[in-house]
Amino acid sequence: MEPIKDHLRDNLDILFCGFNPSIRSGETGHHYANPNNRFWRILHEGGITPRKYRPEEDFSLLELGYGFTNIVSRPTKAADEITKEEYRQGRENLKKKIDTYKPKIVCFVGKGVYQHYSGIKVAPWGPQEEPVIPGTIDFVAPSSSGLVRMKIEDVIEIYSKLPVLLRSLNEK
Repeated sequence: MEPIKDHLRDNLDILFCGFNPSIRSGETGHHYANPNNRFWRILHEGGITPRKYRPEEDFSLLELGYGFTNIVSRPTKAADEITKEEYRQGRENLKKKIDTYKPKIVCFVGKGVYQHYSGIKVAPWGPQEEPVIPGTIDFVAPSSSGLVRMKIEDVIEIYSKLPVLLRSLNEK
């Protein structure tokens, strides 16, 4: 199965970075396409998007200043199928993308994504004290997968800090 395309451009407000595409995303070519994934609901209810978008509209979020990538591009049924070598290579590729495109914020959709990227074992939800790439804020958020055992309201609460953070950056 082919990787799905990143949606990137220079100076994004937020770059969302997941583990890797689901099989459904690989089949459709769109980010967060699994019907059990709550990503699009979380963005809308967290005040990040003006309405609930559909996976087929993922590219249109570039107009809002939001992009998409993954630490590993190979679609799998579950993140535990990703190899150490894929994470190592993905970490280097992601650093290059962030350094090249210079988003204001990288939102890691899953604490494990950030841990594999940064090598840091313990990370709180929200903005991290020290970015891996200077000039870009690393923001850790829960995975939007339906397998996550947090209440959806708690997940949305964490994501709702993104527009507040973005407004504070834009006011500087």
